[in-house]
Amino acid sequence: MKQLALALALTGSCVLATTVATTPAYALETYEAKMQASDAASQARIDMMDAFGPKALRPGQYLWRYVPESAGAQRVVVSLSDQMAYLYRGDTLVAASTISSGKDEKPTPTGIFSVLAKQPMYRSKKYDNAPMPWMQRIDQYGIALHAGFNPGVPASHGCVRLPAAFAKKLYSVTDVGTPVYIGA
Repeated sequence: MKQLALALALTGSCVLATTVATTPAYALETYEAKMQASDAASQARIDMMDAFGPKALRPGQYLWRYVPESAGAQRVVVSLSDQMAYLYRGDTLVAASTISSGKDEKPTPTGIFSVLAKQPMYRSKKYDNAPMPWMQRIDQYGIALHAGFNPGVPASHGCVRLPAAFAKKLYSVTDVGTPVYIGA
């Protein structure tokens, strides 16, 4: 199944989201996956303009609009260069949010991941029991999407910090297996 997912990822097939969702331990950090995630992040900037107009979000802000589930499978796209996260249903942008990713000494990994585990309240085992509300873990080392402080610049130990209200809404609509593309 992972080989099929990799083949689909490399060909750019839209079936990827469905394939990824059936493979919860899915993570791809190859050059090709990183390039595909960066392309997804670049496209998300264009889609944000089309969906929400010329809005510039300040740290901690997000935008969300109704898109029916019938629009397609969900995926999350993270742009590290823009410090933004995007939620899609199929090819339709649902939401955009500011983020705070990993600092240079503890960078957020890039590539294609999937949500491996979810907990509404979790505490870090590595960093002084730090709270990680609405935690969605994406790798085996503890990197997660979760609510946290958003100063508008990379400030985490590798996680993707989201505004609390956005993190809660995102948590409510994603599942274990939801694809997460993290691009530079």
